[in-house]
Amino acid sequence: MRLDDLDPSRNTRDHGRGGGRSGRGMGGGGLGGLLGLLPMLLGRRMGLGTLIIIAIIGYFLFSGGGLQLGEVAPGPATEQSAGAQQACDTEAELFACRVLTSTEQTWTGLFRQNGSQYDPPTLHFYQAGTRSGCGAAQASMGPFYCPADQGIYLDTSFFQQMESDMGAGGDFAQAYVIAHEVGHHIQYITGRAREVRSQQQRVSSEEGNALQVRMELEADCYAGVWAARNRNRMEPGDMEEGMRAANAIGDDTLQRQAQGYTVPESFTHGTSEQRMRWLRRGLEQGDPSACDTFSANRL
Repeated sequence: MRLDDLDPSRNTRDHGRGGGRSGRGMGGGGLGGLLGLLPMLLGRRMGLGTLIIIAIIGYFLFSGGGLQLGEVAPGPATEQSAGAQQACDTEAELFACRVLTSTEQTWTGLFRQNGSQYDPPTLHFYQAGTRSGCGAAQASMGPFYCPADQGIYLDTSFFQQMESDMGAGGDFAQAYVIAHEVGHHIQYITGRAREVRSQQQRVSSEEGNALQVRMELEADCYAGVWAARNRNRMEPGDMEEGMRAANAIGDDTLQRQAQGYTVPESFTHGTSEQRMRWLRRGLEQGDPSACDTFSANRL
């Protein structure tokens, strides 16, 4: 994907190793992942990256936002220490910062069409571990979105794991990860996340999981919308990279790899086929209104 002409987003922070160090980052509004091992939705962490890690260390060790193992409320924000570190200063970070710039441009334009203002999330880089508005962040969690502090948290070593452990390498696969988490940010802005959380509190665990699947597929579709709006930047093979990544993180694929069989009622992110289909739908339609998984008869 060709993003070299874009300036890196200033809505970034670099916490360095072990957390605590703040980096360049001029705010970014927006909305606020994954806490401990639990992705959430407005209190439950949501992270596309979490699913890939699940396949590596055991599917049933993780639940929630995810597999609904439990619910963890956002923790108090942690002050950052004074030892500032500049973000976007490695190749992987620079690419991620340019992807964020591209999502900012795309969603700003789409929101403007509807007479609204887009407040972007902040992209937080860290190594090994740090603190988020949702509590502890660790590299083993994978990328996640934290609504409490309106941030996306990313240890870029995760991209290497995608390629080596899941066969889902490539720059567009990396961009898809970030665009998916931005998709959760869009859901917060539009109030979708709040509505779903309210519904999940009134239904069974299985029904709550089904609602979460729709959330994740909608975020996949939003990632596809972003890509469609930047089709002139895509290169041969990018579409295939995105499809491989979406296929690798389907609930059925991960469960089958981890335990040899699937438990559909525990699905929280969708099957491989569903994830690929909704990412493709966003790419083909280029319209956020086409991503309403909650009105769709077929997922």
